[in-house]
Amino acid sequence: MDMDLPALRSEERKLLANYIYSICGIQLDDSKHYLIEGRLRNLVAQTRAGTYSELYNKARSDRSGSLERAIIDAVTTGETLFFRDRGPFDLLRQKILPELIDRRARPAAAKIPLRIWSAACSTGQEVYSIAIVLRELLGGADKYDIRLLGTDISSQAIARASLGIYGDLQMERGLPAETRNRYFVRRQEGWQIRDEIRAMASFRTINLLRDFSTLGQFDIIFCRNVAIYFSEADKYALFSRLSMSLADDGYLIIGATESLANASSGFEAKRYLRSVFYQRVNGRKTPARESRDTYLTS
Repeated sequence: MDMDLPALRSEERKLLANYIYSICGIQLDDSKHYLIEGRLRNLVAQTRAGTYSELYNKARSDRSGSLERAIIDAVTTGETLFFRDRGPFDLLRQKILPELIDRRARPAAAKIPLRIWSAACSTGQEVYSIAIVLRELLGGADKYDIRLLGTDISSQAIARASLGIYGDLQMERGLPAETRNRYFVRRQEGWQIRDEIRAMASFRTINLLRDFSTLGQFDIIFCRNVAIYFSEADKYALFSRLSMSLADDGYLIIGATESLANASSGFEAKRYLRSVFYQRVNGRKTPARESRDTYLTS
């Protein structure tokens, strides 16, 4: 820690909190003073800004957007693990995929299409957990046309996800040794997902508060533990757009502690065993409300 760097002042916290909200939708109130100071301190030093206010000014004047992306990388939560909360993956294996395959079955010569999106995939553990379920349940991909997409707002996280290399501590969290040995290869840098599993997925940097209609339609959307950081208006806008991206009979899976009760009127909650998933009410799409994408000022 640079002892010469002045502490984050209250007015700087408000300035940066508004800026962070404007670029990625994350709300950081007074209680998150420590988070802004701790996560941006290194960037202040690296950019030779001297103060947090100067870092803000540099970010606003940086036409390349590189400093904005670095701030997003610093403040977005990267906490994730393989097969997190297990329930959604049991749901995927035991109910959702079998139902979709039955409904999507085509004549013998045609492959069954399956479109799955992990909308806030962080460093890729959720995507590869889904890919492993697909491989174990379906075997080879000869009979299926699979599109598995992982997106995140952090370009740094997406780069790590695409590389698919994880350290020993990351591998120990949620991943049995048998699964690790079957689907990963030991490298000098850590454990890397096997090529045949990596080839099942693609990754893109996406801001969920902006239009993502060009991604197309999906049969299954995982959007877990990201909307909890959004305002109520931005939650509504997000789930309205997700409704437009979901197939008529598709499935939406959110975090175990999340609810759409006040975030969307377009989805109906359904329960299977101990898990909850959502489907559109009578197949109806919810008209999207566009969230703001202009900078806020203090």
